[in-house]
Amino acid sequence: MAATREEILHALEDVIDPELGRSVVELDMVRDISIEDARVEVTIALTVPGCPLRASFEEQVAQTVGTLPSVQSVSLSFDVMTPEEKTVLTAKLRGTVTERAEGLSLDARTRVIAIASGKGGVGKSSLAANLAAAFSQLGPTGVLDADVYGFSIPTMLGIHQRPIVVDKMIVPPVRDGLKVMSIGFFLDENTPIMWRGPMLHRALEQFLSDVHWGDLDTLVIDMPPGTGDVAISLGQLLPRAEAVVVTTPHRAAQQVAVRAAQMARKTNMRLIGVVENMSRMVGSGEELFGSGGGDALALEVDAPLLGRIPFDPRLAAYADEGEPIVLAEPDAEVSRAIVSLAQTISETTREQGVGIVKSLPLVSA
Repeated sequence: MAATREEILHALEDVIDPELGRSVVELDMVRDISIEDARVEVTIALTVPGCPLRASFEEQVAQTVGTLPSVQSVSLSFDVMTPEEKTVLTAKLRGTVTERAEGLSLDARTRVIAIASGKGGVGKSSLAANLAAAFSQLGPTGVLDADVYGFSIPTMLGIHQRPIVVDKMIVPPVRDGLKVMSIGFFLDENTPIMWRGPMLHRALEQFLSDVHWGDLDTLVIDMPPGTGDVAISLGQLLPRAEAVVVTTPHRAAQQVAVRAAQMARKTNMRLIGVVENMSRMVGSGEELFGSGGGDALALEVDAPLLGRIPFDPRLAAYADEGEPIVLAEPDAEVSRAIVSLAQTISETTREQGVGIVKSLPLVSA
C-alpha cells in the first residue's frame, strides 16, 4: 500500500531546521509532496538559496520518510521562500518566545551570563567558548561575542558561515546545538573595527533585538576586557545579566580584575563570582603564574570563588582548530573543571527576567 500524504507529513514533523530549531512542518517549509507508488519526492522551501545545511535536511528526510514501511525510495528537492512566506515565518518565530523582554528577542526567562575580565591575556574568550559548550549540554544555549574589537569566538568554535537574514531577522549559525553570534561573521578576515561608543551600542542592541535566539536557557556573553563602552552598553541593555569575572593567579591580573567586578555592579549586573584561570599546569601541578589571585579577588569584591581552571596547552590547540576541548576531550582535567564550573553557575540562584533601563549613574562626579 502506498504511503499517504498525511503519513509523510507526520514523518516530516521530525525533520528539524538546524538553525531555526523547529520542524519544517511547523514552519510551513514543506512546499510539495509527490507520491507515485512507493516512491516519494519532497520539496522543502529554504529561507535562502544555497543554504549550507542542505545535507542535514537530506539526512533527516532519509531517516524519517525513507524508513517508512510503505516507502521504497525518497528524494528531496529544494525551493526558496517568497518574501511573503519569509514575513510569515518571521512572525511565527518571534511568536515562539512566550515571555519576551521589552525590545529584546530574548525570552525573559533566559539566563544571561557575562564573562568579564579586567585585562586581556587571562584566557577569558577560550573559557567563554568552552563554558558555552558545557552549558549547551545542560540545555539550549547561545553565545554572543561582544568582544567587538577582539572577536574570536567564531574561530574557537569553528564556525565560518555567515548568519542568514530572513525579513530583517538574523538567524545565528549553530554548532552542536549552540547558537553563535559575533560581529566577526559580517566582516572580511582581519578587517579592523573602528567604531565609537554609539555604533558599538547599536550593534549590540541589534544582536539582542534582531537575532532569533529562540527559547534559550542560557546566553553566555564574551565581554571585552576592561570597563569601556561595551560593558556600559550591555549594562544598559541587560541590567539583570549576571557577571563572572576571570583572573589568573598573578596578582597584577587580580588587581585589574577588581575594576571589572566594580563595573559589573555599577551597571546593575549581579556578580555571581570569580574564576581563577590557568591556576596550575595539568599533570605537574606547577604554578606557572603565581598563586592566590583568585582568592584575593574573591575576598576583595566579596564574591565566591567559583572554580580554578588548570592550564592545559591542548585547550589553545583545540581552539585554533575550532573545537572546544570540553567536546573533543570531555575526560580531560581541564574539561571536567569547566563542566563543573558550568554546573556550579547553573545551581546558583539567578536574577529573574531581562529588561531595559534608559540610563545609569555610572560615575559619580
